[in-house]
Amino acid sequence: MEDMDFLTFVKKVKDYTSIDLSQYKEAQMKRRLTTLRMKKGYSTFVAFFDAMTKDKALFYEFLDRMTINVSEFWRNANRWEVLERKFLPEMLKTSGRLKVWSAACSTGEEPYTLAMILSELKALRETYLLATDIDEGALEKARQAVYLDRSVREVPPAYLQKYYKAEGIHYRIADELKKSIKFQKQNLLIDTFETGFDLIVCRNVMIYFTEEAKHQLYHKFAKALKPGGVLFVGSTEQIFSPGQYELEPAETFFYRKKV
Repeated sequence: MEDMDFLTFVKKVKDYTSIDLSQYKEAQMKRRLTTLRMKKGYSTFVAFFDAMTKDKALFYEFLDRMTINVSEFWRNANRWEVLERKFLPEMLKTSGRLKVWSAACSTGEEPYTLAMILSELKALRETYLLATDIDEGALEKARQAVYLDRSVREVPPAYLQKYYKAEGIHYRIADELKKSIKFQKQNLLIDTFETGFDLIVCRNVMIYFTEEAKHQLYHKFAKALKPGGVLFVGSTEQIFSPGQYELEPAETFFYRKKV
C-alpha cells in the first residue's frame, strides 16, 4: 500500500512540477522524504502532496530535502586551486571571453567561488557566468548572498577579507560578484542546455541520480561544452569510460571534451 502511495506521489510531483523523482535513487529519496512527511504529520504521501500544493513553504522544504542543499565555499579546496592555477589560465590564453556554467548551483557558494577566482584572474568582467538550479528557494538564497560563518571555513583568508563582509555570524558577498552571475531556474533532466561553454562545474549532484539519468546528463554536458572545454565534477563522481561522452580525463575530477 505504501509503495503505491509513493508511486502516486512520484506521478503527481512529475505532473505538477516536471520533476521526475523516478530518475533519482529511490531508496535514498524515499527515506529522506518519508522523514520529512512524518515530521510534518502526514500519514500518506498523497496527503503530503496535497498539503504541499497549498503551502509554498512546505513545497520549498520538499525541494530543499530532495536536492540536499549542503554546500560551502571552496569545497575540496585543492581541486579549486587546480582550476585557478591550471585550467582557467589555459582557457584565458586561448579565449579572451569565457563562458562558464555552475550547474545545480544550490544556494550559490559554487558560482561565487568561481566569480572570486575569475576576479583574481582579472577575467570576471569579460566572463559570462551562468548558475542554475531546480530549487527556486535555493536560488533566492543565492541571490541574497548572505551565508552562515560555517560556509566560509575553507575560504582562503585573502579572499575572505576581500570579497566578504562579516555581519555577526553571517558573511555577505560583495555586490560586484552578485552582479556578475546570471541565476536562473533549470531542470537538468528535461531542459535544453546552452552550448559553447569553456567550463561546466557540476559537483556532488550526480550521486543522487540513477545510472540511466547520469548517462543522459553526461551526454548533455559534453554537447554543451565547446571542443577542449572542461567539466569539473565532485569528489565522489568519477566518470567511468568518459570516452563514450567524447570526454577524456584531464586531471582528478576534471574531464576535457575531445577536440
